[in-house]
Amino acid sequence: MNIGISQEIKAQENRVSMIPNSVAELVKRGHRVLVQRGAGEGASYSDAQYEAAGAEILESAGAVFSAAQLIVKVKEPQPSEVAMLGPEHILFTYLHLAASKPLTESLMASGCTAIAYETIEVNRHLPLLEPMSEIAGRMSSIVGSYHLAKHCGGRGCLLGGVPGVAPGRVVILGGGTAGVNAARVATGIGADVTILEVDFERMRFLDITMGSHTIFSNEANLSDLLPRADLVIGAVLLPGARAPKLITREMLRLMAPGSVFVDIAVDQGGCAETTRATTHDRPTYVEEGVVHYCVANMPGAYSRTATQALNNVTHPWTMLIADKGLAAACQTR
Repeated sequence: MNIGISQEIKAQENRVSMIPNSVAELVKRGHRVLVQRGAGEGASYSDAQYEAAGAEILESAGAVFSAAQLIVKVKEPQPSEVAMLGPEHILFTYLHLAASKPLTESLMASGCTAIAYETIEVNRHLPLLEPMSEIAGRMSSIVGSYHLAKHCGGRGCLLGGVPGVAPGRVVILGGGTAGVNAARVATGIGADVTILEVDFERMRFLDITMGSHTIFSNEANLSDLLPRADLVIGAVLLPGARAPKLITREMLRLMAPGSVFVDIAVDQGGCAETTRATTHDRPTYVEEGVVHYCVANMPGAYSRTATQALNNVTHPWTMLIADKGLAAACQTR
């Protein structure tokens, strides 16, 4: 099979969909791998490394799309990329279609077969989403802590506190992969962490393992916590669906001026009424006195780590599709 790797063109997206070691393995299995020149530079992988692995370097995305049957990407295709897709293509990438009806309609019109990383499920887990949720979760506490600094528009609160001064309070919506990783870092900083969750078995697990508080997630409990929160992290996920709007504008007004809200769920539409997608070059805005960090591709900031983590979980599926073809791959257990 001809497999194409193009350079990501979403704003500040520096990840690449495949590392040279994986290219080499596919080439050894008899596949042809086509890489757009410069595709790996944002993750510190050179064209020479891809060539040494057996890839062919092509000058443009158009050349890659024209020659490839299987297009492996990181983020959802932008309009110029959708225009290059046709019925002959299998597209394998993150899509987050629940947040974008226009993208859904344009992909359907293209006739391509699109497979979303975030919807592949194994034993009630989402293995292709989990490593990016881990990175985004850990990042959320880091960037949230940073933006609490006064020069960033925050209220000037150090999450870890110091002897004689209470630590900052962190409220995390959701105790899944992203929420747990956010809690790990926030607890490590020394913050006072509360996780809101609806699954009682999950809450028992978190109580035993995390050293943070757990509270049943409902509007009343969240409204009670918001006035005392320095940092709120939205880490809710409904697989394949838009994120629920757990925080209304009225609820946001309960938060102290200069507090920070990080919405990891922005790719799925966000979990607050005030959420709108931002980019790494302009990551924040202020609504109702609260600093919002809503970057839609958070792991792209740590592109090499994220590329390696993503490749670890996507590569076996890429090989399965390439070796067996899509129809047979879908029947494989």
